[in-house]
Parts: sequence; structure tokens; C-alpha cells
Amino acid sequence: MRFGSKITICITLLLALVFGLGGSVLISSAFDQAVERERTNAMSSHQLVLYALNSVSASSSVSNYEHFKSALSQLDSQNYHTWKSLRLTSGDEIIYRSDFSYFSNEPMNISDEDVWVSVILEYNGMYFMQITSQFSVNDDVFYLDGLYDIQSAFAARSEQQRVYGSLFAAVIIFGGFLSFFLARWLTRPLRKLSYMTRKVAGGDLSCRAEVATNDEIGHLSEDFNYMTAKLEENMEELKDSMRRQEEFMGNFAHELKTPMTSIIGYADLLRSQELTPRDRRESANYIFNEGRRLESLSLKFLELLVSKQRNFTFEAASPAQIIKGVVSLLRPVVLRQNITITCKCEEGKCMLEPDLVKSLVLNLTDNARKALEGGGAILIESIMLPGGCMIRVTDNGRGIPQEDLSKIKEAFYRVDKSRDRAQGGAGLGLPLCQEIVELHNGKLYFESVLGKGTRVTAELYGGDAAE
Repeated sequence: MRFGSKITICITLLLALVFGLGGSVLISSAFDQAVERERTNAMSSHQLVLYALNSVSASSSVSNYEHFKSALSQLDSQNYHTWKSLRLTSGDEIIYRSDFSYFSNEPMNISDEDVWVSVILEYNGMYFMQITSQFSVNDDVFYLDGLYDIQSAFAARSEQQRVYGSLFAAVIIFGGFLSFFLARWLTRPLRKLSYMTRKVAGGDLSCRAEVATNDEIGHLSEDFNYMTAKLEENMEELKDSMRRQEEFMGNFAHELKTPMTSIIGYADLLRSQELTPRDRRESANYIFNEGRRLESLSLKFLELLVSKQRNFTFEAASPAQIIKGVVSLLRPVVLRQNITITCKCEEGKCMLEPDLVKSLVLNLTDNARKALEGGGAILIESIMLPGGCMIRVTDNGRGIPQEDLSKIKEAFYRVDKSRDRAQGGAGLGLPLCQEIVELHNGKLYFESVLGKGTRVTAELYGGDAAE
């Protein structure tokens, strides 16, 4: 069942319950008041008859009941008050009874203290009130019964019930239609949200719910729009991640294929042909160089995968000592390329993973070396920070174009692909650096001016600084 139908049924039932109970209470109250008025009038008339009988008994002998009969007959004939019938009894003897006599013969159990007893009787669709009273004359006890017409009260109630029934039906029908349109109006935003939900389920993440109400449904619409925006954003990120993953696998397969093709080709040449000593040395040299490049590529890829595990143990280490060790390792290599490498480090310790930080410095320095053509200078600095340190590598090489700065941290991305491949680069160095910096809860910054050089800054916050 639709929610709008539920609202319509609930409102209609509630309206019927409230209007029904209210009308029933009003009609019942009005009827009770009308019956009470009839009872009061009947008792007044009955008291007059009783007063007349008492007057007759005081002025006449009671050896017989003729004076009672005469008085009641006279009152009946004059119809002095609004009674339907009168009856006078003493014990089992009926002294007087009107022509219309439909009295209840059930014992009234009137005690000495009781003055009036009234019951309501129904006869052929007519309603009467029977009032019984007792009085004594000498030692005789008499019972006077009066039958009073109260049909007007029941007729008024029947008319009220008829009018109320018609009004009740009209109210329910009108209320049902009104609640139906009200439910349609209230559930219209929900229908819009349902339609938008189906569109989202169909793949359209760009749709938004246009519900501008300042209530719970409006807030739900805002939450729905926020959810679809986040879904769209996440899907775009997922698509971008899948695209980068496909590019990554394609580039990695290409990087593996290139050295493997050279190794297989030169190995087949050595296996199938007789070569001069010089050709054999050149072939073996090609195999050796390509094997080293394949080894370097595999190690880089392995380090990149290992860094994503993020289950390393940090220890208090000196960034200055790590940098000095890297400089000592690289100095003989860069000197042959007419490159000077210097370091400027602050002493101190912080929580680091030493091996990964060493890989970070090696990769940043190696990128700086590749950017220097025909010589140059590399400066490595370390600055202690509250809770961590900052490592900065600066070169005066060719620089990086601004359009490439946002892409250089992607795997296998190279600013100059031909030069980097010639120098043995695979495009995994900076992605590895980014992973290491993120593992240390830090950030990696790039500043570069084309033709003047590049500065790379890594902030590392492995933990609180150690003394």
C-alpha cells in the first residue's frame, strides 16, 4: 500500500472516530437532558395528582375508595396535566385504572424513604415514563402509578441521529477527498525523491532532488543530494583510479617488455652465432645493462607495493645521519657527472622509519641528478620541526613545466620520457616518495622554475620528537 493511501486512510479513520465519538456524546447528552426534563415535568404532574388524592382522603371517609375513583376519573377526563394513564392500587386490589393501561407489573420495592420511582417503557414504538409513588391513609398503603408520554424526547433523538448520520456521511466523504489531496500534496516530495532514486539506480548520478521545504522531507532531500554528489565524486575517483591502474599495468608491462626484448635478442645472438670478441662484449654489456635496469624496476615496484602495507615500526632516528649516509653513497657517482652535492642538516631526532626515509632521500636526489645536464649542484637540507622534520632537495637543473607538476607523482609518469628512459628511469621514484611521506603523516611539495631548477620539500611527522 502506498504511503499516500495510508495517510488518507489514517486521516479518514481519525476523522470518523473523532466526529463519531463527539456526535454520539452530544446526542446522548442532549437526549439525557431531554429525558430529565420530561421526568421533572412528569413528577410535577404526578405530585399534583398525589396532592389531590391526599386532599380528597382528608375530607372524606375511607370506608370505600369511591372518592379516589371519582377524583381520578375527573382528573382523567379533564386531562389536567400531560399523563397518558393513571392507576391506583392497594395491595393486589386495583382501585382505579385509565382506559389506556400499560403499566409495568414488576415490583418496585418502594421503601418508606422512597417517594418516586420512574421507569421507561416502550409500547408499539411509543415511549412512556412510569412514575410510582406511595402514600398512606390511616393504616392503608396506596400506590399511585402515572404513565407519561416522553415520545418527544425519543423523536428528537431519532431526528438528531438522522441528521447526524447524513452529516457524518458528508463529513467522511468530504474528509476522505480532502485527506486524499492532502496526502498527495504531502507525498509529492517523496515521489520526487523516489523518481530521483530510480534515476540514480539507473546510473545517472548527476540528478538532484529539487525539494525546497523547510521540514524533514526537505532535510532528507538535502541529504539525498549530498549523497548523490558524494557518489558521483567517488565514482569519478574510482573511474580515475581504474584508469590510472590500467595505465600503471600497461606502463609496467611495457617497461618489463623493453629490457626483456633486448636481453632475449642479444642472448639469442650469442647462442646462435659466432661473434667476434668485441661483439660478444657489446652483447654481454647490453644484456648486463638491461638486466640491471630490469632489477632496478622490480625493486622500485616492490618498494612501492611494500610501502602501501603501512605496518612499519617507527624509531627515534636522526634525519641528518640518514642524509649524510646518502650523500657519502652518491658523491662518487655524481662527481663523475661533474655534479656537486652538499648537505646542510640540523641535528636532532624524531620518530621515523629509517630505511624508507633513506629511499626517500635517494629517490629525490636521483631525480635531481637526472635534471642536471652537463653538471650542476644539489643541496640537501634537513630542518627539525615540532613532532617531526623537513627534508628539502634543491637542484639548479632544467626545471619542470607547470602543467606537469600535478602529474609527476603518478606512477610511470615522466616529464621527458626519452631522456628518463635513457637514464634508466621507470617513473616509480616520486610515487614511492609520496607513499613514504604519507606513511609519515606528512606532505610533499614541489617548486620549480623552468630552466632554473626544482625544489622538493618533504614534511615527515612520524611521532613526537625525541631528545
